[in-house]
Amino acid sequence: MNLELRNATYRLFTELGRAPTADEVAEETGSGAEDVQSGWRELHEAHALVLDGDGGIRMANPFSAVPTPYRVRAAGRDWFANCAWDAFGICVALDVDGRIETVCADCGDPLGVGVRDGRSGDETLVFHCLVPASRWWDDIVHT
Repeated sequence: MNLELRNATYRLFTELGRAPTADEVAEETGSGAEDVQSGWRELHEAHALVLDGDGGIRMANPFSAVPTPYRVRAAGRDWFANCAWDAFGICVALDVDGRIETVCADCGDPLGVGVRDGRSGDETLVFHCLVPASRWWDDIVHT
């Protein structure tokens, strides 16, 4: 796995507040955009990130490049997480406190929880996965 490419991709994602383009990562690493695309495909195969149908980044866990029901307010911006678990991961990855806003998947009621020092402000919450962990990468977007 190309750690320099992965690290540059994540660094730019957090600096820009969005998924970087291959051209932006190429400029950051001093490589060509085709090399970045090839490296991203390797990272995708290693489950280090998820590409969209056009070769751009869809997910760089815990960050989502597309809107999701899991909005995280942290580090002065709003982020989208791929799932409830990743929403906490954004605060941890950025090493900041934050607030997660979503809705209950069962009843649709709004849910909000603060994250302070890497911990939930509401320890009564339960995280439930419909898909067993061993099957997540069968269809990670659905999971």
